[in-house]
Amino acid sequence: MGTPVALLLAGAGPLSLREALSGITGSISLVSWVFLLVPQVIENYRNGSAEGFSVAFIVIWILGDIANLIGALWGHLLSTMIALAIYFCVSDAILLSQTVYYNHVTKALAVRREHLQSSAPADPQDQTRPLLGRPRRKSSGAKSRHRRSSARRSDSLSAILEKKTSARTAVLRNILAIMGICFAGTLGWFVAWRSGAWSAPGGNDDGQEMPRGAEMLGYLSALLYLRQVARIPQIIRNYLNKSCDGLSLLFFLLSLLGNLAYGAGILCHSSDSTYIKDNLPWLLGSLGTMSQDITIFIQFRIYSRGSRETPEVDSAVI
Repeated sequence: MGTPVALLLAGAGPLSLREALSGITGSISLVSWVFLLVPQVIENYRNGSAEGFSVAFIVIWILGDIANLIGALWGHLLSTMIALAIYFCVSDAILLSQTVYYNHVTKALAVRREHLQSSAPADPQDQTRPLLGRPRRKSSGAKSRHRRSSARRSDSLSAILEKKTSARTAVLRNILAIMGICFAGTLGWFVAWRSGAWSAPGGNDDGQEMPRGAEMLGYLSALLYLRQVARIPQIIRNYLNKSCDGLSLLFFLLSLLGNLAYGAGILCHSSDSTYIKDNLPWLLGSLGTMSQDITIFIQFRIYSRGSRETPEVDSAVI
């Protein structure tokens, strides 16, 4: 496979394998974060609610991303890292706005509608309707109960089959989405590099020391990510509700891919100890976020398994 890669890289200037990998992984990370919000925004829109999402998740994430952005600008980090930091903040603001709208604005409107409906005058025709209907024969009641029991049993079996089918479809859709993100990131970097729009970054490994303030902001950002002012509240919420309903699994898959590629882009760029030390806060932040994304994946697995068992229990009781 070395020959095709060499042919692809030939004719566009000297480029080492580390530089190419750094560019590709950085591009994949950028594409991951560009599309990160799409699955969760769609999930919230379909549900007409953002109840499954923790507001503390978003608020703490915003604080971490603001510190990340200021630190990246102050420390003159890679342009890819700065672009990601800006997009993080924009993404957080969009998701926070949607969460506030669904969890507060729509609820207030619903309460107001219920109040207006309850205060409306009763329908005069309701007063003339008989309180009791015609008595049914016992035999017809027994047949009706039997039909309802059979229908419930059939519905339970259909629900099990439908959940299994939808689960397979979701897995396939998520796999295709991840592959598409990786392909788009790689292709985007290659086109940018061949056109001269991308060049191997010089980074901050030229012997200049990282400004102390930028380094401290980087560590603050990493601390917020590690304690997951974003994810720990979400993990606790999932645990208390014993459910991940309202959350998009693809959202966390893209987050994991983005952080993995983000950290790989830093490490592929240079293995110089000074460079690694300067970028350690951002590496720790990515690692901490990945570990907690994996925790949420485990919750998805555990709680979805419990929900799949519910119809079987219901049908057994019937």
